[in-house]
Amino acid sequence: MDEKTGNTQSPQTILTHVGRHPERDRGYVNTPVYRGSTILFPTLDALESTEPRFDYGRTGNPSSSAVEELVTELEGAAGTVLCPSGLSAISLALLTVLNAGDELLVTDSAYQPTRRFSDGVLSRLGVTVRYYDPRQPVGLADMLTDKTRAIFVESPGSLTFEIQDLPAIAALAAPRGISIIVDNSWATPLYHHPLALGADIVIHAGTKMFVGHSDAMFGTASANAKWFKALKDTHVRLGLCASPDDCFLAARGMRTLALRMKEHSARSTEIAGWLEGREGVRRVIHPALPSHPDHAIFARDFSGAGSVFSVLLDARPRAALAAMVDGFGLFAMGWSWGGYESLCLPIHPEKIRTFVPWTEAGVMLRLHIGLEGVDDIKADLASALARYLAS
Repeated sequence: MDEKTGNTQSPQTILTHVGRHPERDRGYVNTPVYRGSTILFPTLDALESTEPRFDYGRTGNPSSSAVEELVTELEGAAGTVLCPSGLSAISLALLTVLNAGDELLVTDSAYQPTRRFSDGVLSRLGVTVRYYDPRQPVGLADMLTDKTRAIFVESPGSLTFEIQDLPAIAALAAPRGISIIVDNSWATPLYHHPLALGADIVIHAGTKMFVGHSDAMFGTASANAKWFKALKDTHVRLGLCASPDDCFLAARGMRTLALRMKEHSARSTEIAGWLEGREGVRRVIHPALPSHPDHAIFARDFSGAGSVFSVLLDARPRAALAAMVDGFGLFAMGWSWGGYESLCLPIHPEKIRTFVPWTEAGVMLRLHIGLEGVDDIKADLASALARYLAS
């Protein structure tokens, strides 16, 4: 919302202008990096003020405030806090809504570090953790108990790319006072709006699309009015903060997020469609393709696609996989995604799924489509598939 005119602004305009205050920053277009721990107060009254804007380096500075303001506006949230990684944002959100004796339901398609935190930390703290079928909101209803306090949604799942029916989950949770936490790293607030669809807290591994250049670790958690105060309080008590330098890199990356997401979406969808039907490719798992089982939900709730999808190849020996990935010219192997460079990662969902076992035969790859030329990307993949089939 434009404060001067009251008009609703486009996401592109928000990304370009919100969080920048040249009038406060000596005319600089970008908010400078404010490095520091100690903040000095000129008077006793200022020191004893109940709500100083900035009081200590850990609790915020103009560098972090710029990003908080921007993400809050994009999400339509009551407020946002910043974290040193996506996993810390996930952990913060879960610790905000859960207490000992509570029950948490987690989608079986969740990011493996989310599972590790839930099973290895929350369980130790007295929280019961159970997993549910990401494609069965009706089945989820049967799992709810009087101790269920939160449902964790990751849509799509970061390996197997199931799209969850968030409005249906919200319809189950809201009457029971159950909180919904959504990992929205894939689509970003440009293409998916979990809070508007009934979520309470939305998190981002800002390391990925927000930063966009593979050069910073970063996370965000944004909440509705019901949960923001508790989220902020927990954030302060845990001592979480993102470094000023990483805040600067995140703000820099987000200024071009709309342009990058448009390219990533178009490229990933084109490459995914091109891969369908090629020799050696058993299945392409990309929500934007009509062949995806959840495409109708994707078309209803999302306005664009992320950069990442999975490909299931015909079963071949490990030597064939090595020949394929070791010989890439453009694609590299790495655990992250969201940068300008294309990435390929062999994945094994069968090793982490528990409620809905992954039983599809074949070799599975997760691809992040970067910003190289589309024809060059296709040529690199075509050569890789030829090596795979020849070995």
